[in-house]
Amino acid sequence: MAEVTNEQLIQLLTEKFGGKIMGVNEPYGLLTFETTTDVIIDVLGFLKQNGLADFNFLTDITAVHYPEKKHGIAVVYHLHSMVSRVRVRVKVFIDEHHPDIPTATVLWNSANWMERETYDLFGVKFEGHPDLRRILNMDDLGVHPMLKQYPLEDPNRVDKKDEYFGR
Repeated sequence: MAEVTNEQLIQLLTEKFGGKIMGVNEPYGLLTFETTTDVIIDVLGFLKQNGLADFNFLTDITAVHYPEKKHGIAVVYHLHSMVSRVRVRVKVFIDEHHPDIPTATVLWNSANWMERETYDLFGVKFEGHPDLRRILNMDDLGVHPMLKQYPLEDPNRVDKKDEYFGR
């Protein structure tokens, strides 16, 4: 089977979803685009079931915290088509104060543990997930460790002041 190109994929997606496909770029040849929470499952389902693309493998689900942006958390999906030998990255930006997004377990069973990890580390709540609970940290841990909510260093440390180093 011939490999599908990034241009063909974007053309298919924009024909189907129109303005819901945004921020298209290709860092290092990896097709990356953004979409919205209301169509993410439809987009992922389309990529999985479309005969041209056939993204049959969910490689990863993770998140990135951008505290300086309006929508502070990006949920990132990496998909791989083993048939067409192509990969794609899909991003969805969500509000860090209400980090809710539909679950991808309806499409891939492997999304179960990936979503649990993303919930545990970033606090993203996957609506409809069959068993959304912590997977790496203690159940009674009150924070999500990968959120950038705290300074990296203690501001009260005196051994890090520039005046001690002649700066």
